[in-house]
Amino acid sequence: MIDDGTVVTYPDGATTSTSRVAHVVDAGAGRTAVIVDATAFHPVDTAWPDQPADHGTLHTAGGDDVAIVDAVVGAAQGDTLLLGPDVPVRTGTEGWTFVVAHIVADRAGIAPGDEVTIDVDAGHRAALSAGHTACHLASLALDAALSGAWRKEVAVDALGAPAFDALAIQESRILPDGARDVYRIGKSLRRKGFDVEALGDLEGLAARVDAQLADWVAADGDVRIERDGRRLADRRTWVCALPGGEARIPCGGTHVTSLAALHAVTVAFTSSPAEGGIELVMTTTATPEV
Repeated sequence: MIDDGTVVTYPDGATTSTSRVAHVVDAGAGRTAVIVDATAFHPVDTAWPDQPADHGTLHTAGGDDVAIVDAVVGAAQGDTLLLGPDVPVRTGTEGWTFVVAHIVADRAGIAPGDEVTIDVDAGHRAALSAGHTACHLASLALDAALSGAWRKEVAVDALGAPAFDALAIQESRILPDGARDVYRIGKSLRRKGFDVEALGDLEGLAARVDAQLADWVAADGDVRIERDGRRLADRRTWVCALPGGEARIPCGGTHVTSLAALHAVTVAFTSSPAEGGIELVMTTTATPEV
């Protein structure tokens, strides 16, 4: 059914694209999935749904403007196409073809072979891009602030600090101009050598993270996305120039092109008891440069 995966242009910052409709399929609940050859529209990935879908509009060949109410990753194996939560594998799994499915409530005037234009809400995209870049910076700054809390050697992050974020993360959500990350500190992390007492002073932890973030943001480093190919399933990497070196993190989302776009990035922490441990929530706020 799907010969090739969708070409995606949003990693390059594109907010508009014109291409041919490849397939129009039932998405359930009275909605329709429109799959095109190439798109600037960022979808939500079911396997790791950190960044939500873009907002935007599909302009049909007949001149109609159709609201895109959602966008999800679809995966095909042979003639079977699965969408969103029904996709059983991670994006990029060998033997599967991955597409962006634009979900619309009304398919009238949309047919395979039509040329359509997709416009993304640029303001909403910019806010999500700022939030996603800030999320990566905050995770690295958190790792650095907690680097002294480990009694054993563990995996390290993109800057060489013990990777608390990667080892403890349970959920990450990118928000407009911010992010919310949830960490679980339980028996597994303690066995790896993490000292829970390091979380006793959350205001002090936030102050250390904020100080590191302020230094990084003030340096106005360049940010770019490196990609192995142009299709949805091809590997992409967030690369950011920081005073202590270049950070590289695998990432399928969108980002600012320079830290000069950010006036400040700050964090706040809350914690609560969880079964067998502690749940730590880091809320990140990105203030755009005016």
